[in-house]
Amino acid sequence: MSDYYRPLVQHGPARPDGALPLAGGDLWFTHAELLSRDAAPRMVSADAIPGDVRDRLTAPRAPVAGLDMAQPQIMGILNITPDSFSDGGRHDTVETARAAAADMTAHGAAILDIGGESTRPGADFIPEAQEIARTVPVIEAIRAETDTLISIDTRKAAVARGALAAGAGLVNDVSGFTFDPALAPLCAEAQVPVCVMHMQGDPATMQDNPEYENVLLDVYDFLAGQIARLEALGLDRGQIVVDPGIGFGKTEDHNLTLLRNLSLFHGLGCPILLGVSRKGFIGRIGQAPRADARAPGSIAVALAGLAQGVQIVRVHDVAQTAQALRLWSAVR
Repeated sequence: MSDYYRPLVQHGPARPDGALPLAGGDLWFTHAELLSRDAAPRMVSADAIPGDVRDRLTAPRAPVAGLDMAQPQIMGILNITPDSFSDGGRHDTVETARAAAADMTAHGAAILDIGGESTRPGADFIPEAQEIARTVPVIEAIRAETDTLISIDTRKAAVARGALAAGAGLVNDVSGFTFDPALAPLCAEAQVPVCVMHMQGDPATMQDNPEYENVLLDVYDFLAGQIARLEALGLDRGQIVVDPGIGFGKTEDHNLTLLRNLSLFHGLGCPILLGVSRKGFIGRIGQAPRADARAPGSIAVALAGLAQGVQIVRVHDVAQTAQALRLWSAVR
């Protein structure tokens, strides 16, 4: 794809003639920024966008595992790890994880994202058996108490297989289905919704010296390629969520460029997940060295993403985010 169209998102009940809905929701646009790798950006009207791109930008998103993508959804982070950057060790027993899941669900989490391998910068690889031992009993315990959608945060097919059997209903792969060649076929065979994230490198090395020709377009092209691969395996585009991978093999400038231009990714025709919660750039810009003190900055960035039409926000601080979202929605 040589041309890319980033809709200039607006909101409000009084829409001008020719305004198009963004992803079938309440947001809309009349113009887009035309981007390419070999020309300066320029503004174009919505009616100048090619029909196939316009259709992907405007079409309502199908429900994902029964969740309505026409309204923002909160994914609560539940790390069953001793070494995650923010909450390592807090939920490393079935009982503490079960209690945390119940609290997140009670405060507004529509998805519980359970991970047994830290993907913080510099994290070590965890063997499949250890990851399964951490996550599957927790998923079983949570599934016995709630029908809330459970996501397994893994890049390994064996872990996903165990998690799906235990009651998970979504596979969230930080490697974007590049790490384990068996994972994408497994998800297609199971017809389970997936989240495809972009990451340059792997957790152990991804922050050493990340470089891009054009971070925005490079990430877009990667996600487009992985969507096509999953479709070829038999997974419907409507069951694919995309995540630009903020903080995964990206500098602070890379992160900010992606955040300023998130609406571009609606051109993929998939729901967008944004995961920025407590990340390092929030601590640096927000002057909050402690990861657990970054809720205000995390919420600010999440709301900025929602203003660009992001459908899912992945967060540690579920109750605070849900409160902010209710007020944000009421004011708008």
